[in-house]
Amino acid sequence: MQTAKYDFMGKRRIFFGISAAIIAVIVLCSILFGVQMDIQFRGGAMLTLGYEGEIQLSDVEEAAKEVLGSDITVQSSDSATGQKAITVSMPGSETMSADELEDLIAQLNEAYEANNFTQLETSNVDATMGREFFIKCLVAVVTACVLILIYVWIRFRRIGGLTAGTFAVCALINDLIVVFGCFVILQIPLNGNFVAAMLTILGYSINDTVVIYDRIRENRKLMGNKLPFEQLVNLSINQSLRRSVNTTVTTCIALAVVCVVSVVFSLSSIFTFALPLMIGMASGLYTSLFLATGLWVEWESHRAKKASK
Repeated sequence: MQTAKYDFMGKRRIFFGISAAIIAVIVLCSILFGVQMDIQFRGGAMLTLGYEGEIQLSDVEEAAKEVLGSDITVQSSDSATGQKAITVSMPGSETMSADELEDLIAQLNEAYEANNFTQLETSNVDATMGREFFIKCLVAVVTACVLILIYVWIRFRRIGGLTAGTFAVCALINDLIVVFGCFVILQIPLNGNFVAAMLTILGYSINDTVVIYDRIRENRKLMGNKLPFEQLVNLSINQSLRRSVNTTVTTCIALAVVCVVSVVFSLSSIFTFALPLMIGMASGLYTSLFLATGLWVEWESHRAKKASK
């Protein structure tokens, strides 16, 4: 009878501890650093300005505060034409009036004549609409998790599909928390990239989990009840390990290249999507191999002990 090379399930509680520690760090960072929300979620105004030459963002921010008030931020940005650009964000319920826009551009061009500031794009988002959009995004994520649970339940119903699906979703939630933590720690405002990264990770991570569950189902069909469930799962992980690792590593290498290119060319919108996605994929590999399966084994072990008593 084939045996497992590595005893992963024997160390499953170590993996539980690692996941718990990561979540605790993310929660602590959220409390200490706060969670930033982009304008599209909390409302406000956003202005994109093109410019020439070189600028000091801090100086431009101070000049903009004299016109728009103190509660604004200025960041380097990307433009569709490849022109150098900055984004002036003014969060809250107030919108940016045409007079304020004209005053801002006039004052910047007066203070920095060589930079030739021009308006590229302006958008105003109502605070109520921003909150509604954020809630709809969360509903989309929750709906995806529920559908995944139903899918795994049906597909693996002969080996305990509901239990398998529940712990697969628990592993997915861990991955989503890791992606959230990446945004918090890097001080990236939650925006459309955040939602896109979360939905991408849901699909990618559950694919890894389903591959391992398929192997567990096949081994159960081949071996019946000859192996205890813990050994069966451990064997299945060892058989799937190389494929899962290679798939994730190659994807992460591609994303790492995207991150480097985005840094070199100052494409911040691409970087803030690619980096959290890469970290989320690494987390997805870890949780698929060790967390979803480990929780399942722990539950079955608990049931067996309870039944024996």
